[in-house]
Amino acid sequence: MKKALIWSGSVIGAGALLALLFVWLDKPVPPRIISVDGQCLTSVPKDRTAITLRVTILDKNAAVSMQRATEKIAEITEYLKTQNVQMQTTDFNSYEKSEWNREQEKSVVLGTETTIAVEVSTDNIKTIENILTKFAGQENVYSENLRMYTSAEAMQPVLEDCLETAVKNARERANALAAGDGRRAGKMLSVSYNVGSSSSVQPRASNFLATSAKMTVADVETFSAAGSIVTKDTEVSVSVSATFEIK
Repeated sequence: MKKALIWSGSVIGAGALLALLFVWLDKPVPPRIISVDGQCLTSVPKDRTAITLRVTILDKNAAVSMQRATEKIAEITEYLKTQNVQMQTTDFNSYEKSEWNREQEKSVVLGTETTIAVEVSTDNIKTIENILTKFAGQENVYSENLRMYTSAEAMQPVLEDCLETAVKNARERANALAAGDGRRAGKMLSVSYNVGSSSSVQPRASNFLATSAKMTVADVETFSAAGSIVTKDTEVSVSVSATFEIK
């Protein structure tokens, strides 16, 4: 009986070892991997120019302040409708304005100030010049945030191509590193990316509508001596971090 138990135990132990062996043999071996970075640098022309037209009315009467501002912005938007532009209201604010009176040593209410701003953009700089000339010198009308930028429509295909280039660059680096071990990069197991671009060009032109229709700027990279815009293209950079299987 004792020998039978020993024999049975040996069989069970051998079976358990075989089971463990089969599990170990069936366990997938994790692939050898390599992680690298890839980059792409390119540029795309700035295809749109934008400016914000702001109407600011101060009046003792709140209703009058709002009415005058609304009427003036309506006049501006009616003209803009005749131009090939895109526009949207970016600010509509009406509040009680006050200032400190030193003689009376107290805050004095000046009235209600209403501000309405409209952002205007176009793909033709001449149109912006016409708009500025139209409203130059008009009371309570100001310009601000004049800038050139690359539209999303123009940027999208460039970003997609640059992303593809960055991934190819990462694979080339992976192949170069794996070649030292007589191997090559296989399928891509994971990837993440980051996109960067230069900010829009923004000449100094705030509030010049109230005095002149001409642009006065100090940025020689943005404006030539003749006053025309000669802006640089938007610089685009894409960086990827990719992991490849090594074959």
